[in-house]
Amino acid sequence: MTRAHTAAVLLFTCGVIVACFSERGTGTTVTGECRVPVSTIDSTHFIIAIRNFIFHPDSITVPVGATVTWVNCEDIGQQAHTTTSDTTGWNSPTLSSGDRFSHAFAAAGAFPYHCTPHPFMHGKVVVQ
Repeated sequence: MTRAHTAAVLLFTCGVIVACFSERGTGTTVTGECRVPVSTIDSTHFIIAIRNFIFHPDSITVPVGATVTWVNCEDIGQQAHTTTSDTTGWNSPTLSSGDRFSHAFAAAGAFPYHCTPHPFMHGKVVVQ
């Protein structure tokens, strides 16, 4: 995927989900916006934003070998979150506003997860 194509997909994604990711960003959180460098997004790298106590998207399908990065896009001062596998796949540290956590998926399957401090927050990564 070329950088131009990635940027086009990225601009579309900004309009679809609450958190916006920008190639101009430095990985820091700005009120109402989450900035992530475009270089981290390609056919094997996927981003899930945490915003308004919801995983965006809450379900994602990725290829075997893909890396998923969760980014806490909550406003500064909001409660921290985790991304925690419902089994033993992964358990992020507490993610404050602007923090991120990545996990590589080496095998196919469905991997449900939740936020430990907020058990009503659920998501799923499907690896094919």
